Amino acid sequence: MELTINMPQITKLSEIANEIDRLIHDGFAGKTFWITAEISSVKKMPAKRWCFLDFTQTDENGETRINGLCWARHYDTIELFESATGKEFKSDTEITCKVSVTFYKARTNINLEILEIDVAHAIGKLEIERQKTLKRLVDETDTIKLRPDGRYHTPNNYLELPKVIQRIVLVTAPNSDGLRDFKNVTLKNKYGYAFSIHEYLSTVQGNTASKLILENLKLINPKNYDVVVIARGGGSDTDFAAFNDFELAKFVATFPIPILTGIGHDRNTSIVDLMARQMRTPTEVANFIVDRNMEFEAEIQQLKDRFFDAIEDLIEDSRNTLQYLKQRVKNLSPSTILNKGFAIITSNNKIITDPKSIALNTELDIILKDEIIQSTVTKKIKNEKQSYI
Repeated sequence: MELTINMPQITKLSEIANEIDRLIHDGFAGKTFWITAEISSVKKMPAKRWCFLDFTQTDENGETRINGLCWARHYDTIELFESATGKEFKSDTEITCKVSVTFYKARTNINLEILEIDVAHAIGKLEIERQKTLKRLVDETDTIKLRPDGRYHTPNNYLELPKVIQRIVLVTAPNSDGLRDFKNVTLKNKYGYAFSIHEYLSTVQGNTASKLILENLKLINPKNYDVVVIARGGGSDTDFAAFNDFELAKFVATFPIPILTGIGHDRNTSIVDLMARQMRTPTEVANFIVDRNMEFEAEIQQLKDRFFDAIEDLIEDSRNTLQYLKQRVKNLSPSTILNKGFAIITSNNKIITDPKSIALNTELDIILKDEIIQSTVTKKIKNEKQSYI
């Protein structure tokens, strides 16, 4: 019996890939979709302006995961997302974006290509989370109050600032622009003021930043310093999530010495900013400190000027009073009286001021300007108030 072997028809992988590519191209040609999903396994390649990631969504059907990518022609939408939201485009971020379906034959990957990211959705979601944290701070902390004007009253941002700020804790990243800018302004100030700056260095952005900043603040002995400065400057304007952390914001709100923030962003105000005293940049904080010390010096100079002006006025008043008294003494002196034609009457070398003390036959000396007349009282006549002036 002859054995018959039926050889199967062999199809090349490339042919299958081409067929899949044709079906996907025909089925999804010109179609785009808006999706909301969480991204993970994000790998950005800024030099080439590529980004590879996974989209993940969980619903009643379980978890769905699809590869995603963004080519250079649409990479600016990622940059826009980061600059507008102040948040890094990274894993564990939920985004709403417009995608198209593509097929990469070399690796037989079906991908969702990012064409546009809905920034408004991202901002809205971040703001919702921010408002939840602020409400939690007010609800769970008796000392944090929302004022009618929309500002927050905390024990820290209502602390009185020292008249002179010299002993400073600087919480910032090592070798950062914020560190250099702050120290350059304070230590090289044109007034020659001296500052003691104690650096507590750690990363100020990223997943662990809030925890590291909080740990640094807990190490500070408030008795040894005038203020704490939290600075962030230079680099990317993304990822301010660390400064919206509940535990960090709560600790800042109740810290016993003033905290000044210069986190370095123009559009957004972090929760830590609201709990402390917000300034825009590290340089702005440094200038504020230098100017405050200058204002104190100006006040001292004013007090000094007022003190010496008052002393000068007092001396002048005393000089005028002394001149007046000298003139009075001169006017009441015996020589002045005698020069005016008056006489001084003495008896037994005592000036007579009460005529009743003069008895008849009393010997008197009548002292005139140039002569002394000696006489004896023979008669006393009552004066009828006749004026001789």
